[in-house]
Amino acid sequence: MTVRLDWPSDVVNRLTEEARQKGLSLDAYVLQTVLQQTGSNGAPADEAEKRRQRAEAGARILDIQKRVKPDPEGWTSRDYIQNGRR
Repeated sequence: MTVRLDWPSDVVNRLTEEARQKGLSLDAYVLQTVLQQTGSNGAPADEAEKRRQRAEAGARILDIQKRVKPDPEGWTSRDYIQNGRR
């Protein structure tokens, strides 16, 4: 299949340089980039966004852990749940 794209020269130059740095032709680099951005059904996979969200969640958890004081009796959340069932 042949696809013709009419892109500004600065975009083509940037992509060509990125492809060169990875040791790929421009065609192979663009194809690889497109395939990475879509899932098997063509929907955006957006792995970078998923990684960003996981990193944010981890940072929030660490922030909460800094503010939460250990239980004086050494009980865990599970201990409290089990105790409440009795």
